[in-house]
Amino acid sequence: MKFENVLAELNGFGRFQLKTILLMIIPRVTLPFHFLLNNFIAVIPSHHCNISSLDDGGIFRNLSLAERLVVSIPVQEDGTLNSCEMFTEPQYHLLLNSSNMTELSTVPCQSGWVYDNTNFKSALATEWDLVCDKRRVNRATATIFFMGVMLGAPVFGYLSDRFGRKIMLLVSYVITTIFGLASAFSYNFTMFAVMRFFTGFGISGISIITIVLCIEWVDIKHRTAVGVFMSMDWSVCTAVLPILGYFVNDWRHLTITVTAPLFLAMITWWWLPESARWQISNGKINSAHYYLSKCAKTNGREQFMADLKPEVLSKVILVENENRKYSYLDLVRTPRMRRRAVLTGLVWFGVACTYYGISLNVAGFGLNIYLTQFIYGAIELPAKFFVFFSLKRIGRRLNQSGTLVITALCIFCNILIPQDQGLFRTAVGALGKMFAEASFTTVYLYTSELYPTVMRQNGLGYCAFMARSGVSLSPLIMLLEDIWGYLPSTVFTLVAVGAGLSASFLPETQNIRLPETIEDVEHTRRRSVCTSNEKSQPPNIFLEPKGP
Repeated sequence: MKFENVLAELNGFGRFQLKTILLMIIPRVTLPFHFLLNNFIAVIPSHHCNISSLDDGGIFRNLSLAERLVVSIPVQEDGTLNSCEMFTEPQYHLLLNSSNMTELSTVPCQSGWVYDNTNFKSALATEWDLVCDKRRVNRATATIFFMGVMLGAPVFGYLSDRFGRKIMLLVSYVITTIFGLASAFSYNFTMFAVMRFFTGFGISGISIITIVLCIEWVDIKHRTAVGVFMSMDWSVCTAVLPILGYFVNDWRHLTITVTAPLFLAMITWWWLPESARWQISNGKINSAHYYLSKCAKTNGREQFMADLKPEVLSKVILVENENRKYSYLDLVRTPRMRRRAVLTGLVWFGVACTYYGISLNVAGFGLNIYLTQFIYGAIELPAKFFVFFSLKRIGRRLNQSGTLVITALCIFCNILIPQDQGLFRTAVGALGKMFAEASFTTVYLYTSELYPTVMRQNGLGYCAFMARSGVSLSPLIMLLEDIWGYLPSTVFTLVAVGAGLSASFLPETQNIRLPETIEDVEHTRRRSVCTSNEKSQPPNIFLEPKGP
């Protein structure tokens, strides 16, 4: 008897599993809030130099505000005021003739800036004047956050496989809450950057642990549905975020608002189960029996667990050495694990880099950021339905590589659309966002099925590290527009295509029992997948396709 058989007997998708999934949704709503928060707190509103230093006490004071701006700030080719320069002295002749400004002497803003607060009460840029020469510092706030996520992923991946899913999930709740609130009360940019780094560090645990905990409690038949459903909260909250940003337009208040759900998550944590798979793999048979008994009671299958003694349960997952402690080195010690690690790392890097390349550039596709962000969130919902059916029809591998290639095609097509066609650029960008989300939804489920139980969190932690490496580079790649306007889109296109090709070399996992040990991965033999008639009785051996 294998663990999948035990789950089938307990009803692998009963009330117990549904309760676990719903409890996981509470902390997961903070993921898109924090991951995309930079779109709203790091926005740079319209601004121009503070011209108070040019007040000469004479004619200047008798001018209207519009006239003062005319004589103080040069006008750009598009007719708007220059954001970063001002005249060295008032140019009163421009009130009569403003056609020639090329010979007039200008200097950088001398007394700060005046910001348009119509849409944003406050932002990082207005708080600490992160504009003009400091514009890149403002853009780097997203990179700082994702560097924290990048570091937290392997740490929480390793600790979750070492000490358990549940306890490390609580640790991630606490860290994210403390540093998330601390970032809202930062009194300078350096403090804010440090607090955001550790907020990202903590929230990475929520990202990778919640999905694994749910996947490890459901049976083969419902893994696809659970993987897709668990990602629905991301899409819904991505659409909710611009609504929050519109009504809570102060960056400090918005940061507190998006962190608040974790207080409820810490309360509901007590009702979460530990992963019985992990407990059996680590020799904690009595604890596993306890949680399986709770599952049986909730799902109305008490009799089965009454007949299943702990000593029988210990043989459900055979581990060569229960005292062995796995680490990231085990990802590369054996041939097939090493191959999976390299390929999944490349896929995750490409998936995340292109997804956030679109998501963090909501101002670059036309329309206003609130509407664009809402469209980008709403378009992900049909992506979920597409993935749900395509995963069953064509499997994980083709779905993963196909969605990445289509995403690349959408990004490339946007290069060909003129900048003044804002509506069309947004439509094509939204389509690319839909397929980017489809690839992200697939990769979480796919990777959870590729790695064995004893290394699942390590594997997902490593992959998340690779993903956040890609995310951290996304804002920096967008800075390449200073070299050539279409260079960022070109880079994102190539990255997506490369990730799609890498995915095509991974083995298929549709309808296959989850591997429990590294030996299961290395010593498996090819067989056909279970048919629909066999789903109630999971196969006892794994599928490992030969070649891509």
